Amino acid sequence: MRTLGIFAKQPVPGRVKTRLATDWGNERAAALYECFIRDLLAKFVVVGDRRVIGFAPSTIEARQWFDTTTNQETGKAAWELWPQPELDLGSRMANFFATWTESAAHRTILIGSDSPTVPVAYLQQAWQLLEDNDCVLGPATDGGYYLIGLRGTVQDFAAPFNDVEWSTSGVLAQTVARLKQHELSLGLLSPWYDVDSADAVETLTGHLAALELAGDEHKLSATERFLRLDRG
Repeated sequence: MRTLGIFAKQPVPGRVKTRLATDWGNERAAALYECFIRDLLAKFVVVGDRRVIGFAPSTIEARQWFDTTTNQETGKAAWELWPQPELDLGSRMANFFATWTESAAHRTILIGSDSPTVPVAYLQQAWQLLEDNDCVLGPATDGGYYLIGLRGTVQDFAAPFNDVEWSTSGVLAQTVARLKQHELSLGLLSPWYDVDSADAVETLTGHLAALELAGDEHKLSATERFLRLDRG
């Protein structure tokens, strides 16, 4: 069983993309983030054997928003919903893997919702790497990671996440240290970028233009439409 999870927040202005919002404003930043979610749902709709949205906050309102949005973008059967527990990020991720990795034969990967351009091929490669490794990481250019995967033979799903200083440039290095400490083997993907600042949006805009000119079928229609309208 290959399971793909995406951690995402209900796009409420003032509660998402706060770094970007310092330059863009809360409403505009939240609107762009909503486009990321919609595009990721559509982009990965047939990836893996099972797909799960780990949504936050764990409220009825957020569940209803994600239920409606998944139905609009892909049909309800394509994605299952799982409320993130109200814990620190590391504990939430450990809980996700413990919940959805049900046997030694399972291979589970988890991504965030800040990297809308991450290639589908990277996710397929992640599952391949998990055949020979306990963990797979996709390093982010800001010092964190955009993807983490664990195979079902791992005994302690909290091991990669303990004592990590989240939201810092040391997340990747600390995670690797935890893997080494627990003697877990690692498969590595190529680096990719998150979009969480005004400069990163400029990078995204240029990348989308390059992908279009190169004839790449990247399927980010909501994000591209928003950026075109936003720039007038």
